[in-house]
This record gives sequence, C-alpha cells and structure tokens, in this order.
Amino acid sequence: MILLSSVYILLQIILFAAIQKFFGSNGGSSKGTGISIVTAARNESSSIKESIGAIKKMEYSDSNFELIISDDNSSDDTYKVAERELKGHDNFKITATDKSSAGGKRDALLTGITMSSFPFILITDADCIPSPGWLKKCSGLFEQGYDFIFGPAPYYKEDNMINHLSCIENLKNQLLSFSLATLGFPYTAAARNMGFSKEAFSRIGGYSNTRQTIGGDDDLLLREAVKNGLKVKAFYDRNAFVYSSSKNTLKEYLKQKARHTRTSVHYLFRHKFILGIWHLLNLFMASSIFLVFLNINFIWLFIIKLISDTIILLLIQQKFGYKKLVHL
Repeated sequence: MILLSSVYILLQIILFAAIQKFFGSNGGSSKGTGISIVTAARNESSSIKESIGAIKKMEYSDSNFELIISDDNSSDDTYKVAERELKGHDNFKITATDKSSAGGKRDALLTGITMSSFPFILITDADCIPSPGWLKKCSGLFEQGYDFIFGPAPYYKEDNMINHLSCIENLKNQLLSFSLATLGFPYTAAARNMGFSKEAFSRIGGYSNTRQTIGGDDDLLLREAVKNGLKVKAFYDRNAFVYSSSKNTLKEYLKQKARHTRTSVHYLFRHKFILGIWHLLNLFMASSIFLVFLNINFIWLFIIKLISDTIILLLIQQKFGYKKLVHL
C-alpha cells in the first residue's frame, strides 16, 4: 500500500509540474497570417447565431481570416439562420454537405476545408464561443512553424448536477491531456479548439485514416499527426479559450462518454499503455474503500487519492476558466 500510494503521489507531482509548465507556454506575437475557420453545423439553429456573433468580435483583421459554415444535413433552420447572420460580411461563407454523404461531421468539415482560401485551418463547433484573442494566438503559433495546434475548451458552469459532473470531468481530462502533451505524449484534442496547416492536413491524408469510428475525428486526426512526425503544440492563453455548454441530461452525458471510450481503442499503443496504467491505478485507489473489510489500511489509499485530487483541482481550476467548481 505504501508503494502504491507513493507511485500515485509521484505521478500526481509529475502531472502538476507539467501543467504548470503548460500554463507558462506562449505563442509569441502574430503578424496576422491568413486563417480559415471551418465550422460543421447540424441542427444548431438555436445556438449558431451566438457562435457567429463571437467570431465577428475577433481581435483580427477581416482581410486575414474567413469563416466557413458547413451545414451537415440539418433538419432545422440552421442554414437559414446562419445565412442571415453572415450577410454583410464578405469573409463569411456558408455551404452544405452533399445530402448523399454518410460521413457526418468529417465530410462537413472536409467540404469547408476544401473551399477555404487560406493556408491555415481552425475548426470549432457551431455551438461554441471562441474568445476574442483566439485567432491572434493561433496565428502566432502557425507563424512559429507548428503543423497542428490545440488548446483548452472549458464548459460554461451552470447550476445542475450533470453540468457540474461534466465540468469536473472536463477539468480532470484537461489536466491529464495537456500535462501529457507537455511531456511529449499528445493523445487527445477537443475539436472545439484545434487547428492545422492545410499542407500538414494533406500530408496525413486528411480524414481518410480517421474513419474507424463515427466520432473521434479530433483525437484520430491528432493520432495521424503524431504518427507522421508533425510539429504539434498544445497552447494556453485565457484569451484564446473556446467555450461551450455541456450535455444537459444523463443519457446525453453517457452517450458522449461511450463515444470517447470507443475512440480511445484506436489510440497509438504508447498512449494506450500510459493511459492504461494511469486509469487502472486511479480505479484501484478509488475502489480501495470497498476493500476495508479485508484490511482497514486500504482506507488510506482512498483518502490519499481524495486529498491529492482535490488539492490539484483546487490549484488549477481557475486557470481553466472554472470558479468554485471544487471546494474544500
């Protein structure tokens, strides 16, 4: 038990040190390179107006970026609402995926990428709100020569149990993913806040090698970038976060979890090995409370996990845009 607890604390210290290094990263100043924002939209008539409004407020010259909305066979008024919101902006466009397409979001994004004018692509979702400095931050990273970039994508905090659960999980996932990326093991990226050069996208075959699952286009695209030795960068900037709302029901939450789990089966072996060790250790530490009938000392494993997890989440929650999510 002493060995297990020591290993767990050591790993927590390594992750915490890595996340502190991640917080200190910066992308340098931007000269305003050309960027195409591509957004896939499916039945987002109630949220796409706000998303487009946020992009209109970007701290970036209109001549250096464009927004392409790619409608993914919506059955509501998404296309009409978006088209109305895009009027008067020459650098904003809307298109629609071929109705015969069965590729879902990937094909919608590919449609937008194909018609893009600039050499760099940022993708996000139609229900997301990018912060005003998003383009400036990403431009600086592209100008430094990075092929593939991704950043934090927190949820809006709301007053309900499913949202609270989603926010805590989002915080824990970002701690793990950005820590490992900083240590040289990038394995997952939120499609709400990621980008790449068109040259790099072409080099890895676009989305052609990411079709093992219906979802997971973001993680599997990152997998291909790593496999092909692309220059990958996880970035941090509070003015470049991309926010979105969490799932509202337990059914939607579990469905999202299942989709992510299915995708993880297709990670690179080294990533599955590292994550396997981490999650098995966490599972054993968390379930040790049920082993106290065998030996009362098992309770200490549970207590150590509870205390260390709480302290770390307390220390980083504001960095990821969460206030009073975790309390003592």
